[in-house]
Amino acid sequence: MSEISSWTCEHVKLAGLTGDRAPLIGAADIAPVADALDLWDAWPVQMRDGFPLQLPGGDEIWMALASPRFDDPDARHGHARIHLFRRAGPNWRHIGPAMPDGFSPGSREWSGSAIYDPEDGIVTLYFTAAGRRGETELTFEQRLFSAQATLDDAGACSGWCNLGELVVIEPAMYMETTTGGEIGTIKAFRDPSYFRDPVSGRHYQFFAASIPGSASAYNGAVGVAIAPPDQPDSWRLMPPIVSADGVNNELERPHVIRHDGHYYLFWSTQRHVFNPDGPVGPTGLYGMVSNRLDGGWRPLNGSGLVFANPEQAPAQAYSWMVLPDLSVTSFADNWGGGPGRRFGGCFAPFLKLILDGDHAGLEQVYHAR
Repeated sequence: MSEISSWTCEHVKLAGLTGDRAPLIGAADIAPVADALDLWDAWPVQMRDGFPLQLPGGDEIWMALASPRFDDPDARHGHARIHLFRRAGPNWRHIGPAMPDGFSPGSREWSGSAIYDPEDGIVTLYFTAAGRRGETELTFEQRLFSAQATLDDAGACSGWCNLGELVVIEPAMYMETTTGGEIGTIKAFRDPSYFRDPVSGRHYQFFAASIPGSASAYNGAVGVAIAPPDQPDSWRLMPPIVSADGVNNELERPHVIRHDGHYYLFWSTQRHVFNPDGPVGPTGLYGMVSNRLDGGWRPLNGSGLVFANPEQAPAQAYSWMVLPDLSVTSFADNWGGGPGRRFGGCFAPFLKLILDGDHAGLEQVYHAR
């Protein structure tokens, strides 16, 4: 049984005193990958050890949420689909939608993760089905699914099959997501992120969640499901491992890496989803550290803040993901600062972390491995 750890107002109070600031994103950093296409939350196809799959020649295959470009960037969320991209160093090429039309059970596809098994060339995609296919009015219901496809040497996926629900919400553990809402206020059961524990061999899915029965509208959490070492698809839903009840509504895209004998849990959150009656942290990458996966999580740097966007452009990037080599990907959001909104809708420059026990910070901008 997991032990819940709390991210509290006392921790967030320290956020103004701890955590680095990311470098300012400039016009030279904004490079759309495809014409008339915006992308945001991204993740590589990974091996079970967490490192990105390397194709012959060293290229990588990535997935990201994408949609046609709209005058209002927030409209993209209602049209989100998972797309495939090929990465060759600093260069990206759009391949197309990951799954065929009509295959996903949702009206939209939201974030997830993907694992490659070299023995059979199969990619397993874990993703969020938002809404229901065919619904006439978009809903915010979220369900966690997996599906499989064959990956060829060119990086294309074909033969999608084995679509199935990972786990079903248990209301005693997690709040339902069938009620309505607006961006920033909806409840979470989304963003499944795969992790294989190299110590125990067990398989984990970490995901964004909401605490049930809370007296606060700000009841974000990190949830978890676990599968045995020899049954990687036999998922069992467990109680949350981190609660931000009363503090923050969205601990988005939580994910774990192991580094130097410690487990590091990271998530992204935005300034406007903190409880306004309590301390409010900046938009940034946050995290905790522990010596085990089932509890004992301590906020990095005392506050949880690893780094934030620069003060001149407090919403310039979002949806950070830390890879095992400590490089960090994200997408360019409202970049450049100043009045009005300039939505990047493309990959932001990579950053790189330094991790030292309970401390974390930025090393440098990291354009390519």
